[in-house]
Amino acid sequence: MKNIEELVYNVKKYKNAVIQGEFKSKKNAVAYVTINDKPRVLKWFVPGLKKQMKTEYDILKKGSSKLNIPFIFEMDGENNVLVTSYINGENLCDLINDEKTATSEKKRLMILLAEWFAEFHNHFKTGNQFRIRGDSILRNFILTDRIWGVDFEESRMGNAIEDIVGMCSSILSTDPMFTSEKFQLCEIFIESYIKLAPGRIVNVNDEIAYALLEKIQWRPDEEDTLRKYSKRIREKGLKQD
Repeated sequence: MKNIEELVYNVKKYKNAVIQGEFKSKKNAVAYVTINDKPRVLKWFVPGLKKQMKTEYDILKKGSSKLNIPFIFEMDGENNVLVTSYINGENLCDLINDEKTATSEKKRLMILLAEWFAEFHNHFKTGNQFRIRGDSILRNFILTDRIWGVDFEESRMGNAIEDIVGMCSSILSTDPMFTSEKFQLCEIFIESYIKLAPGRIVNVNDEIAYALLEKIQWRPDEEDTLRKYSKRIREKGLKQD
């Protein structure tokens, strides 16, 4: 994988960038930097993901004035780099999985998260066609005084339910996995979204069960657990016994 230091060292236009920290990314190099003392994020795409870079650019360009997503400063096509604003906050994955975070606060965050998805889907809706954010995981959201979404390279046309069940599978399968609290949070998230967009999602239990099975290819060591809860949700839903 590329290292952002290579970009700063080798490309003249980024030589004045001061690296403050790097973010986890499975595909690209992403870092928080300061450029002329201004906070920025550099996202350096591998050559084979140029199409995904353009997708993310289009989302940020069209949505940043209306949605809680980063502002785009530049798409550097020559070097495969996006330069965006930096969101200084707490990662939602850490907050939801921290036992020190009150359950009442986690519930509030689920409502805010549902509102974010409803606004995103409505903003990019064309007739009956939806654009989904894709890669709907807790780690792609940041909390300041509001919830912000980041990382849109996997956005595509699809069904709104794909984002909702993707988020539920992320909530359930991040450590601690499949707790009673996690099931309750998913219920609140789904119910909140349905209130904002009635009739938009159906067969949600089956879809969550399938989303959990999809994770097995990336997490083979947890296959038994993922299959167990996939089956349970398909048969009994999210309600606790």
